[in-house]
Amino acid sequence: MLSALLLLSLLAPPQYDLLIRGGTVIDGSGSPGVRADVAVQNGRIVRVGNLSEATARRVIDATGLIVAPGFIDVHTHTDDLAENPRAENYLRMGVTTVVAGNCGASALRIGEALSAIREAGPSINYATLIGHNTVREAVMGEERRAPTPAEMEKMKALVAQGMKEGAVGFSTGLQYTPGTWADASEITELARVACAAGGLYASHMRNEGTEIEKSVAETIAVGESAGCRVEISHLKIDSPRNWGMSAKALAMIDAARARGVDVEADQYAYTAAASSLSIRFPDWVLEGGQEEVRKRLDDPATWAKVKDGMKELLAARGFQDLSFAVVSSYPPDPSLQGLPMKEVAVRLKGNGSADAQFEAARDMLRAGGAGMVYHLMSEEDVATILKHPQVAVASDGGLPVFGKDATHPRAYGNNARVLGLYVREKKAIPLEEAIRKMTSLPAEHFRLARRGRIQEGYAADLVLFDPARAGDAATFEKPHVYATGFPYILVNGVPVLDRGEPTGAKPGQIVTPAK
Repeated sequence: MLSALLLLSLLAPPQYDLLIRGGTVIDGSGSPGVRADVAVQNGRIVRVGNLSEATARRVIDATGLIVAPGFIDVHTHTDDLAENPRAENYLRMGVTTVVAGNCGASALRIGEALSAIREAGPSINYATLIGHNTVREAVMGEERRAPTPAEMEKMKALVAQGMKEGAVGFSTGLQYTPGTWADASEITELARVACAAGGLYASHMRNEGTEIEKSVAETIAVGESAGCRVEISHLKIDSPRNWGMSAKALAMIDAARARGVDVEADQYAYTAAASSLSIRFPDWVLEGGQEEVRKRLDDPATWAKVKDGMKELLAARGFQDLSFAVVSSYPPDPSLQGLPMKEVAVRLKGNGSADAQFEAARDMLRAGGAGMVYHLMSEEDVATILKHPQVAVASDGGLPVFGKDATHPRAYGNNARVLGLYVREKKAIPLEEAIRKMTSLPAEHFRLARRGRIQEGYAADLVLFDPARAGDAATFEKPHVYATGFPYILVNGVPVLDRGEPTGAKPGQIVTPAK
């Protein structure tokens, strides 16, 4: 009888597709980790606990590893995922879901963009916002004025269509043209459309340095007036004159939450930003597109006014020149990539003076502009923001071509940097809190249903990492280096990183807001 039962058990099919056994499960809620097994079936987590008697088609031994929900990065510029569907830089630091369409820039036709990504078959999950700059430019071009009533209706219709086709909210990039020319009433009216359809309002604010209080207040006011959940994008203090103001900005978030505004923020874990060269110029210079920009830069009298404006903007932040800026991407002359602007000026103008730097910047903008890395934040502000319970971890990174350009290292190391530097080395926040900031906190705010926790019925997006080894290896000097300490990553129950190597699997899904 006993041998017959044994035979039947041997012949019985495995209970689960996959079983992760013996790891420390940190479920994403912020609760302490527990030793537990995790069973996966049909892309879902089906059991968590002591599953020593269970069988599976595959068993992963997670002894010594942390088992966490897949990390969710809600501030990325991965809009070109259809062209780079493996997204290896994200996978290797534990990110299984990204949100694109940030800073006001997105696809205009959300449905078409999502269809292209589905057809490409991504390795990670993907969601997108509908961007204000994209919508405004489609209707009004690069004009520095308020919209007419008819233009406003067209913009509202585009936002509504984007939400209908699957966007998770509405984003602004108020430091960039043409969004910088919009007032709060325009933004509120458009945000209201997205939020009525279940989305949120995410904003790259107008000024993250010299007018941080005013910018935070405007962002919160837009959300409050529009009835929106609010996401303050990549919260930072990017002006040495205002270092230390992070505490004030966070206090404003707390005050808004106390009166019922559902406002949160996200942050990348670096003291340098990445953006365009154009933001160092007065915004009026950029009106009308590239040809108009060239005309202004070529006119000696106008250029003198432009240069004075640049000096004023820099002085307000505590800078006398552009030596804090490093060229990350400049197609007209790739040899300049990786050089600080002082060295660029020496190369192009024969000396590194402030005036030579402005003249070099003029030449570069005239040639179409450049991508830049800006070293302008303090470590103290970064740590203060990271410790706030309503701030998620998000990279602000894209999908760089491996080895090309002097990209920001955050695209390869942001999540791993938090785990290695701020959790293990600096002990700024506990491991469980760091994981919550990467999982359930962003998932719940963006309403990404059944993601962000290790819980029965949730998607089996799972990260297995070594807490003693997880860390970022990318630097500003050598940014194209993958994170370390992540042997296994699962997306919807399918291993996409197996024993530290990409599998090439493409189980990613399009994620739309929970209704």
